[in-house]
Amino acid sequence: MSEIKFSTNSSSSKKEVSGKGAGKVAAVILIIAMILIVLFNCFTIVNEGYIGVKYRFGQIVRDNLTAGLNFHIPFVEDIQQIDIREQVYSVATDAYTSDTQTVQELNLKLNYSYDKSQLSNLIREVGIANVESKLLVQNVAKITKNEIGKVKAEELVQSRGDVQQKIENELTPLLAEKGIIVESFAIENLSFDDAFEQSIQAKVIAAQDALKMENKTKEKEEQAKQTVIAAEAEAESQKLAADAQAYSIQVVQEQLKNSPDYVEYLKITNWNGVLPQVMSDGINPFLVLENEEDEQKSTPATAVQTTE
Repeated sequence: MSEIKFSTNSSSSKKEVSGKGAGKVAAVILIIAMILIVLFNCFTIVNEGYIGVKYRFGQIVRDNLTAGLNFHIPFVEDIQQIDIREQVYSVATDAYTSDTQTVQELNLKLNYSYDKSQLSNLIREVGIANVESKLLVQNVAKITKNEIGKVKAEELVQSRGDVQQKIENELTPLLAEKGIIVESFAIENLSFDDAFEQSIQAKVIAAQDALKMENKTKEKEEQAKQTVIAAEAEAESQKLAADAQAYSIQVVQEQLKNSPDYVEYLKITNWNGVLPQVMSDGINPFLVLENEEDEQKSTPATAVQTTE
């Protein structure tokens, strides 16, 4: 009786082939995934309002990457975004004026931005996160207190704009050296003790009343001037009218001297064509009567003689 033997070499070889194929596929997938990861890490998006700073092993190599998609070498280079929009620093402090008045609740506001041309130096020497604590806190408070200490409290109230302009003028070059651009500076609030504020208010009211009285005085003076001017104008007008009338009389008189018949000429030109009701030659007067037919008749009147 013969013995039958089965060989398993073919099945095992197939398993080995299929196992190797699966390993290759997994390796390919892994390689593709790694390539995709590397590709995704080659680009960084810089948002609008920001500027990209590229580091290579921690060293700044570029500080002017614009908004959009920016390339960098993965695991070697890194891109960080810096907000270059206008920043606001606010602080509340107190100060003393030259007449030892305490300024309470002194609210200061500084608008600033980063100088892009000095951004690398600012990052190296100060650090973006340390700008307020290392540059603004000390300088803003120090310069503000110095300037306020040069003026009296009343002057500070009346000319706050001048004081804050002086503070801004001092802050601008000082911070510019560090790469900070001062956009504006403002003293938003001033507060003194109640007694001083009441005295200031009383002075302001008194000044306003004095100004009102001054304006009224000026108004009355102007009215008086206008009255005088009107009177002078009226007098001048009357004088001119009188001069004109005198001149016309003089002309008439001269004309009468040179032309005696001028009077008769005026009578004729000015006569309206109606006869007088009574005419007389000095001895026998006549009356002019009108009948119903509008006919004019001359009837001699009875002369009445009176004896004295």
